[in-house]
Amino acid sequence: MQYQEDSVNLHSSNLDANTDMPGKNKQAAPNNSQRINNSSRSLVVVKIGGSTFGSDDTTVADLVKLQKQGFQPVVVHGGGKVVSEWLKKQGIRPKFIRGLRVTDQNTLDVVVGVLTGVVNKNLVGEIVLRGGKAIGLSGVDGGILKADAENPELGFVGTIKKVDVSALLDILDGGSIPVLAPVAIKQGRGDDPIQLLNINADIAAGEVAAALKADRLIMLTDVPGVLDSSRRVIQRLTQKQAKGLVESNIVAGGMVPKLESCIKALEAVKETFIVDGRKPHILLECFDKETGNSFNNGTRVG
Repeated sequence: MQYQEDSVNLHSSNLDANTDMPGKNKQAAPNNSQRINNSSRSLVVVKIGGSTFGSDDTTVADLVKLQKQGFQPVVVHGGGKVVSEWLKKQGIRPKFIRGLRVTDQNTLDVVVGVLTGVVNKNLVGEIVLRGGKAIGLSGVDGGILKADAENPELGFVGTIKKVDVSALLDILDGGSIPVLAPVAIKQGRGDDPIQLLNINADIAAGEVAAALKADRLIMLTDVPGVLDSSRRVIQRLTQKQAKGLVESNIVAGGMVPKLESCIKALEAVKETFIVDGRKPHILLECFDKETGNSFNNGTRVG
């Protein structure tokens, strides 16, 4: 779901247990919580927005470097700008209610095609071209994201209800970076017709980070960071302070779901960052052990 100028509410993420693995001596496979807790993973979830990319962008190169250094990045990407461009090509005028993209069936078809196809595969290709390993998928694949459409005005826009990270862990175990497009499948019974849903990428990133119990969640955006009432960048926020900014409406627009995503993720994630993705190598700076309170290219939350 592409987010423009409004807030959304987050719901808790749940981990699904794996089924028994086939074999001569059938044993219960570890569930996702066990796979995460029993590992020495250095997991980092990175949310990338299409608006941060440019000719001098270093994000992909930084992801490849982190992978080669032993980190396990998981990428969640947006692409609202590209979606709007393709909608116009199809003669569909983008419509928003309180900043949220209204998604009828024709719009949804474009959203799914552009996010899971054009944007996802170009990003995967960039990573591979620069020497990394990556596999692209959406929240539908492996049932990663399950959601419900709760606002009839918005149409096929989903609120995440359940997260199953099995497929993401499998990709990580195979040595690749999962690159996730924010499209979900609607919850339902086995005999219900299939329905895909448009999901906000910021919210998807926070839910995935919480479900994976990642070490870090890093939100790359096209602004300097979280701004105070005087339009100055706030370099450090506690979880309580972040909630206060949202509740007092000091932050607005696209920054709201980013902050809410960080707040959600901090239930299980050690550190979260909202940083200016236009800055060269800003992603690597989030891993600087000396960053601490001196972080000055964005906002550290938590």
